[in-house]
Amino acid sequence: MHEMSIAMAVVGQVEEAAPDGAAGIVRRVELQVGELAGVVPDSLAFCFELACAGTVLEGAELVIAPVPARAHCGACSGEWAPGMPPDLCCPACGKATEVALRSGRELRILTVTWEDAPEAAPCRAPISEEA
Repeated sequence: MHEMSIAMAVVGQVEEAAPDGAAGIVRRVELQVGELAGVVPDSLAFCFELACAGTVLEGAELVIAPVPARAHCGACSGEWAPGMPPDLCCPACGKATEVALRSGRELRILTVTWEDAPEAAPCRAPISEEA
């Protein structure tokens, strides 16, 4: 289950990003998760809760912001939702050689809300999976 390695990476990155000398507690983490990222949201939420135990993130709310998949055809400029599994053949012109995914693979920490911080701290770094 790679959701556990993702959850552990999120916890590690949030802990590393803690303001110097801050002893605050994380209340909320918002993740951007693309439709094609291969992540099961319920599994990630379960793993996140386990990974947070004993850290400054213990009890933090996980909010997942889904990102729909979109593909673009360079030949005809068509754009469509490729679905799952992704259909990378342009429905408008039938070509597959100039197709690019525009969205749907995202896996980013968007914001972290600390107890002692007045606002959410933005974060745009992709999550690195080491496991």
